[in-house]
Amino acid sequence: MISQMLLDARRYEEDRGGRIVAQDRPAFHLTARTGWMNDPNGFCYYQGKYHLFYQYYPYLSRWNSMHWGHAVSRDLLHWEYLPAAMAPDRYYDQDGVFSGSAQELPDGRLLLMYTGVRRENQLSGIPREVQTQCLAIGNGRDFEKYEANPVLTENALPANGSRFDFRDPKVFRRPDGLYCCVAANRVLHRGAETDGSNILLFTSQDCLHWKFEKILCTNDGRFGRMWECPDFFPLDGRQVLMVSPQDMLPQGLEYHSGNGTLCLIGDYDDQTFEFTPAHDQSIDYGIDFYAPQTVLTPDGRRIMIGWLQNWDACAIREPEAPWAGQMSLPRELSIRDGRLYQTPTREFDLLRRDRVEHRGVEVTRDRMYLEGVSGRMVDMEIRVRPKDPARSYTKFVARFAENGDTYTSLRFRPSESTLKIDRKFSGSRRAILHQRRCLVENGSEELRLRIILDRYSCEVFIDGGRKVMSSALYTDLSADRISFRADGDVVMDIVKYDVVM
Repeated sequence: MISQMLLDARRYEEDRGGRIVAQDRPAFHLTARTGWMNDPNGFCYYQGKYHLFYQYYPYLSRWNSMHWGHAVSRDLLHWEYLPAAMAPDRYYDQDGVFSGSAQELPDGRLLLMYTGVRRENQLSGIPREVQTQCLAIGNGRDFEKYEANPVLTENALPANGSRFDFRDPKVFRRPDGLYCCVAANRVLHRGAETDGSNILLFTSQDCLHWKFEKILCTNDGRFGRMWECPDFFPLDGRQVLMVSPQDMLPQGLEYHSGNGTLCLIGDYDDQTFEFTPAHDQSIDYGIDFYAPQTVLTPDGRRIMIGWLQNWDACAIREPEAPWAGQMSLPRELSIRDGRLYQTPTREFDLLRRDRVEHRGVEVTRDRMYLEGVSGRMVDMEIRVRPKDPARSYTKFVARFAENGDTYTSLRFRPSESTLKIDRKFSGSRRAILHQRRCLVENGSEELRLRIILDRYSCEVFIDGGRKVMSSALYTDLSADRISFRADGDVVMDIVKYDVVM
């Protein structure tokens, strides 16, 4: 039975979403049908299509009482909106249906596992949000919340687990049929919340009745405070745990302050449920990327999508805008030399048209514009190196979304091996985060970049996907020039494509 609250949301999004013309959205990044979007949820392949749900408030372009929006695609690039999947319409989720995941059941139905939030007055008189894990089951379009919800409560937590920070279940099924779920949980010490958090592992025989198995991984405060949105999967013979830590402290240029992303690569014994991390790294080094979730494609690829936004920079989007928040490009994941690599999907490569190529271009202090190199829906591959191998250069700068004094830039300093993305001149009037830097660890002065621009974003793939820097930008679409300059003598090769949907 569909609740009145969900019916109201569906009617509203059908009306308001239909008023947003395609040219006012990104071309190949998913946005909310209308209103607010954050974390990707329930990313799965079901009945011949990819399903992506998302944290959603249709009525305003800012965070509020969370619903689940819903879209489907055959290639992860061309999206069709489906009606909102869930609303906060039960006593146990009356203050929000928070993030979660999806799993196809043996009978062909689709199960959603999510965090239900309910505010509860404490003895102190201060209300707190109690978080529990809940289920909804349906046909891929309409879902019925499970009659025995919630299925995981504070009774399932280890002794040091907080019932106020217990969220974001990611469910998966092992080859032997056992269902597993990882969820994030804040650590308590003598009843008080700490900077630590745990990723908890639960198991089930039927995906309905769950039991706690063990603490899979512990954060002792080294990587931020509360870990959110875990994902746990095998990749290229290793095991990967992804989380999004809150309130990070910077560690050189590997981890930046604020809310970030963390990838732990290691080994896993699925009989003892023992995970042993061996390598850690950021997932994205740019300004805007959070809460990634992955799916396994029918042909065996592991694909990731994240929220292309930063909680500390949400004010970059005007509150009266018809939509706020977008998803990243889908990215194929691999492990090379013990490190996570990310590349655009092969489906995205099929969108490239009208190749323009310039080889051996000498870039100097004078700003340079190249014939055929412009636009806001483009894919550029750039290789930069010193003109004279015996003489270094000081700086290389690429500008895009440029129109006079308005632009976003990438600056590479070979002496520091640092690449910086800077959008402070992108037209934003907000005093928010506008810059990030990362190390380019290729051991030379040569720089290889793949820059993908959509109308309201850029994603920069460095050294074949060894690192990625993502940023939202809301520069007026008339700003479409691309330019280059260098301090010192630089030679550049560039191949540019238009991206055509």
